[in-house]
Amino acid sequence: MKNRIALVIVCAFSILSLHAEIKLPALFSDNMLLQQNMETPIWGWAEKNETITISTSWDAKSYEVKTDKQGQWKTNIQTPKAGGPFTITISNGSQTKTINNVLIGEVWLCSGQSNMEMPLKGFPGQPVKGGNEAIVRSQNKNIHFITVPRATVLEPKTDFEGQWEVASSKTTGNFSATAWYFGSLLQEVLQVPVGLIHVSYGGSNVEAWMNEEMLKDFDLALELPKTEADLKSNPNRVPTTLFNGMLSPIIGYGIKGAIWYQGESNYERPFQYKDLFKKMVTSWRALWNQGDFPFYFAQIAPFDYSRFHPNEYKPNCNSAYLREAQLKASTEIPNSGMAVLMDVGEEISIHPMDKEKGGNRLAYLALAKTYGIDGFEYESPTFRSMEILGSTVIVAFNNIPNGITSFWKDVKGFEIAGKDKVFYPAQVIVRTKSVKLSTPKVAEPVAVRYLFKNYAKAELFSTGGLPMSSFRTDDW
Repeated sequence: MKNRIALVIVCAFSILSLHAEIKLPALFSDNMLLQQNMETPIWGWAEKNETITISTSWDAKSYEVKTDKQGQWKTNIQTPKAGGPFTITISNGSQTKTINNVLIGEVWLCSGQSNMEMPLKGFPGQPVKGGNEAIVRSQNKNIHFITVPRATVLEPKTDFEGQWEVASSKTTGNFSATAWYFGSLLQEVLQVPVGLIHVSYGGSNVEAWMNEEMLKDFDLALELPKTEADLKSNPNRVPTTLFNGMLSPIIGYGIKGAIWYQGESNYERPFQYKDLFKKMVTSWRALWNQGDFPFYFAQIAPFDYSRFHPNEYKPNCNSAYLREAQLKASTEIPNSGMAVLMDVGEEISIHPMDKEKGGNRLAYLALAKTYGIDGFEYESPTFRSMEILGSTVIVAFNNIPNGITSFWKDVKGFEIAGKDKVFYPAQVIVRTKSVKLSTPKVAEPVAVRYLFKNYAKAELFSTGGLPMSSFRTDDW
């Protein structure tokens, strides 16, 4: 009888202890990195209607918050300027949890599809140029990162399996190459800790990263999922699934901004992409409730998409239309910028080996536009104007403080068309800040295109080495 009573007491105590357990999301764990100089959110779970105390070692302050009827709690803590390591202690009176090796610095969200997901060590049989050397040199206690694992679900998740890692040769090989090059350059220049939250899924379209509310005004070619059966085929291309499974658990975490590398899986539907992408960015910013935080993105690199459809004609197979949509979005989304990758594309691989250029160019945008560092070029040349002088066309450009260059190679990627809308290769004379175009086949030119093809290699650059995007002056 005594043994039975003792067993009941032990079981009751265990149940009470279980109910009282403090649970923290994977985001709030050892080695985490918090955005500096910010009222940054922190949250978790415990017993309903109890008081949670959060103590921060950098200022010896304590914060109290009550859990709600579901046992959830959330509050803001004030972070100092960059530094660390620090500790954060969370207690409910009967239990205490301590988060160790907390750094304060600059935190960036890194999202997209496979070209963001591609790790420094490369995909099987698909290398990252210089990736092995980058891994060897990656030891850096001031760069921490966390990766949200792939998940496609019908309802928003609140947590995920994962942990913050400190950069070293043991950890960086499996981390996003684009995000690594971006973050490591930021850390080198800013000389503060940098945190990277990696959330990407290869092959995903933009609709998968949006919720139903974001998509309600669009006439979608894809159906919203209703049952688990709807997720069995290409779940990464089903609207809302990645928003629910991967983005939802991190929404609200204090960040400085976001970088994005996606668009390849929308190349067949380019004319809707600009508005979808703009809606996604606007909606993410609203959900984070941190204002119009910086949002920098990579333009997709040239690739021969006809390889996906070798025996059929696809009228929208020209990925230049998707690059055009991204170029337009870069001018319409506030506090944004686009890294042009016309010089890294590969005809037979959708995954360019050179991830360093993309990561660095995204970092250039952040360093210049977010952190105010100047003295270098950070935006690619863009079309400014077209002047028709008889049978000759003069095309001028923006973002060329020191002019343009072909690096002394022939430029063959311009085309001219007349009223018949038939384009012919142009003879090109490269001048300091413009190009002069002509062809004997077009006496009265009306439109110009530059590298407006699925696959083409960059020919014109700023003198700082930033390539010009493909573009067209017509809307045919």
